[in-house]
Amino acid sequence: MASNILFLPFRRTHAVSMAAAIKQYISTKYDQHPDMFTKDLQAVDKLRTEAVNSLDTHVSGIKKLTAYAAQLVWIGGKFPIDIGVDFAWYPALGYNTQRPVSENNLRFELANVLYNLAALYSQLAVSLNRSTSDGLKAACNYFCQAAGVLSHLRTEIIPDMRSLPPEDMDTMTLESLQQLMLAQAQECFWSKAVKDGLKDGLIAKLAAKVSDFYDQAAEFGTKSDTISTEWIHHMTAKHHHFAAAAQYRASRECLEKQKFGEEVARLRDSLACANEALKESRWINKMVLGDLNGLKAKVSEDLKRAEKDNDIIYLMSVPPKSELKTLDRAGMATPRIPQEVSDPASTLGDEGLFGQPLFARLVPYAVHIAASIYEERKNRLVNNSVIDELEKLSSELRDLMQSLNLPGSLQALEKPLGLPPSLISHAEEIRQQEGLHRLRRTVHETAKLKANDETIYQEGNELLRSEAAEDDRARLKYGTERWTRPVSRQAADKLYSQATEIAGYLKSASSSDELVQTKLRDHEGVIQVLSGTDRDLEEYLPSSRRVQMSPNVQRAASELSSVLSDVNRIQSVRKRKADSLRHEAKLDDINSVILAEAARLERDYPMQKIEPAQFESLFERRLERYNAARQMVRDEATEQADLVQQLRQKNTDFLHSRKGDTSTREREQALQRLETAFLKYKEIVQNLSTGRKFYNDLANIVTRFRDEAKQFAYQRRVESSQWEMDLANPMQGLQIQQTQLELKEQKVRERERGEYSAPAPAGEPLTAPMPVTAKQPSVGVWNPEIGIKFGGGGVPVNGAGAQNQRQVKGGQWEAGKGVKFG
Repeated sequence: MASNILFLPFRRTHAVSMAAAIKQYISTKYDQHPDMFTKDLQAVDKLRTEAVNSLDTHVSGIKKLTAYAAQLVWIGGKFPIDIGVDFAWYPALGYNTQRPVSENNLRFELANVLYNLAALYSQLAVSLNRSTSDGLKAACNYFCQAAGVLSHLRTEIIPDMRSLPPEDMDTMTLESLQQLMLAQAQECFWSKAVKDGLKDGLIAKLAAKVSDFYDQAAEFGTKSDTISTEWIHHMTAKHHHFAAAAQYRASRECLEKQKFGEEVARLRDSLACANEALKESRWINKMVLGDLNGLKAKVSEDLKRAEKDNDIIYLMSVPPKSELKTLDRAGMATPRIPQEVSDPASTLGDEGLFGQPLFARLVPYAVHIAASIYEERKNRLVNNSVIDELEKLSSELRDLMQSLNLPGSLQALEKPLGLPPSLISHAEEIRQQEGLHRLRRTVHETAKLKANDETIYQEGNELLRSEAAEDDRARLKYGTERWTRPVSRQAADKLYSQATEIAGYLKSASSSDELVQTKLRDHEGVIQVLSGTDRDLEEYLPSSRRVQMSPNVQRAASELSSVLSDVNRIQSVRKRKADSLRHEAKLDDINSVILAEAARLERDYPMQKIEPAQFESLFERRLERYNAARQMVRDEATEQADLVQQLRQKNTDFLHSRKGDTSTREREQALQRLETAFLKYKEIVQNLSTGRKFYNDLANIVTRFRDEAKQFAYQRRVESSQWEMDLANPMQGLQIQQTQLELKEQKVRERERGEYSAPAPAGEPLTAPMPVTAKQPSVGVWNPEIGIKFGGGGVPVNGAGAQNQRQVKGGQWEAGKGVKFG
């Protein structure tokens, strides 16, 4: 540190093309052609290149960084956060500045750009000539803007990253840096007040606030893993320095107001604070140390004079520190967020500083999400609340008719010979759909889809198992104390949870497949009959003798036939209503309405990120058009309840009228089996269609799971190789461990450090211990001053030697004589 104030270093990155990823995303996710945005694609890469290369301390860099940041905010409303570009940035602080952090995250990119903007403001402040009033004023403004950008970064950008921030952008680090910038801004204002010769009382208030800012910066810095101990010592020293300066200026005000006893008390406290600051003398630079020593000398001189005057002349009582009034604070430094950062709307547009926003003609990504949300809700409402309810009603009606042996019992009586018309119609429908052959083909295709999904899923699982095994081997090789990275399941908790979830899907689907297979086996033979010719049906269907029906039987059969006609009618009408509703829902395209609403939002709230939640009221109004369909379901249920009651009654009457007549029993049963097989055929077709759609959708899920597992395994292998390289170099590993240990110990000491107002120890401040000549060690303790001697020494023969020989007792080694060989 060559100055008495600090500046933030820049974060650095590699060149990367955003245009390629954006173009690919537009071509795959949007209906618009990427060639429509050729100029925008070129512009975004140019903006990034200019922004990331603005590493000189020059005001021109401000425009480059803010222009790119404003476009990133705008682009964030058009594209998802993970656009497909891996942005690699090197940390600016901490002990891993040579290892980049890479994320596919637009907000991560924005955070780094804004950090560099704050760094540029701080470096511009340091570069100014602060020996003039204008220079101090400009430096104060730059530091306040740096603090404002850091505050915006901490409160607005980092929480929206949807991932853990880098080490040097966590909350504690950013808080510490923000308070540091404010402290230095306040210090500039204090310097200007001193230069302008303002009153001592005001200068004391300004200095007290400088001390507070540095104290907060140091406090947050000790809780950060990346703020260096050198910076923490600097902040701590400055904290005590300005506490001393504040008390010194307050003492001068007391002298002016003839409060001589309080003057002495404040000078004593000022000296205590200066001594506390000088405890950091081993770690702070010469400029800060010179300022401290100069202040201490001045305070000591004034204290000596004040004590003498008070003891001889004024004889006022000196109040203890606890009775001194706490100094008021005059805070002049506040975080000042540049308008280009807080409100990019002022920089983009026809009259904006940075011109037109990029990709303005591209439909915002949130609009596509909103359209998908509406489509899902609409389909859920139509399918679950209407069509599924209608199907449930029809299914209940079919189950009832099957339990009542209808229409088989009536058909067998009315047409004892030949084929009933309804049976011919059912058989023709199955033949046109290829009947059993279609079912078997669909079963085979569904099994292939399922096998493909299972294969892809197993590939992903195998990647995870292989990676976990490699990590376990490395942990066994190096030990858990050295191999400290998270285990595989913790590092990829989301992937492992997804694997479990997919396994549940496959297990559930297998159970459903088995039910369908059982259903097909149970009715396969009768469906085969329905798939055959009319002759096959006639051979399957036994004829019964024609009987003369009594008037009661004729009347009961007619009434039952009428109710069955109503049942067929209601089912037919219900099917047409369901088809009509599906068609209506298919034509319900909300895109134009959402686009109009998005345009209104962009016009009324420029630069505010459009979110799908903003379309909720629109969705509710739009879905009201399906209220009539939901009411229709309730009406259908009421109508069916009445019809079911009539059907039961008429069937009971019909059975009573034919009591004892068993002439058509076999034909009734055969007709009913054929009717049931037809219904089961349609049910199986629907089940297989649902199953095929499920496995097609699952294919996308398992493919994404496998790709993410592959990427995770690759990243972990790269990380593992780096760890092994670090561990293979013992000296490097030792240095890392020593550095981490020193940092932890230093932070513990910082947390245990008392407040600056604590009474200072008597005497001069502590300094580094000076080497002194070691005293004669006690017997049995080796003195390193004697060293180890090789050769030249024989067995002592003189008196002293003999005496020394006699001093050794019981084979003890006399450490005072060193170690001799030869």
